[in-house]
Amino acid sequence: MRPFHTLYNKILDWSSSRFAVIWLSTISFLESSILPYPIQDILLASMSLKNRNRAYYFAIICTLSSVLGAIAGYYIGIYAINLIMPLLDTMNYLPELNKAEKYFNTYGIWIILIAGFSPIPYKLFTISAGMMSMPLLPFVIFSLVARSARYLLIAFLVRKFGKRCDAWLNKYIDRLGYLLIIVVALGIWYVY
Repeated sequence: MRPFHTLYNKILDWSSSRFAVIWLSTISFLESSILPYPIQDILLASMSLKNRNRAYYFAIICTLSSVLGAIAGYYIGIYAINLIMPLLDTMNYLPELNKAEKYFNTYGIWIILIAGFSPIPYKLFTISAGMMSMPLLPFVIFSLVARSARYLLIAFLVRKFGKRCDAWLNKYIDRLGYLLIIVVALGIWYVY
């Protein structure tokens, strides 16, 4: 059974759709504000593999959509936190939200750079930024820097390694998926 391989191939199919840019921008927006899983990286990589000349264009679309989603998450943190608190509780995100607040208290605005570039759930930090009334302009600038660095790096790697990258992913995607689960589990264990 190869669940990650199946998911990877499904995302490759989405990237061939005539609505691929709409999918990419929608998923990028939602991932920064409410979506629990960051699949925009795989979609960006697969779209870039299909059309390597437009890889940076796709990365910019992904970045701008993600930053707009981050702003939406920020305003959720300001205005709608009381409405979404039960949802966050149901999804067991309250401990992570509390941790995000602690990170803000410790690292300030710099945590946006770290969270925006890393694979940790960015929406927790965008919502926390709004809850903590972080100044909007620095939040947007740091989100733009972190997200553009992340997505432009993906576009660069796909353009540089192209088909070798696809062949390697097809071969090792399931191992990478399970490794990611182990890394996340160890990270949670370490933090707790």
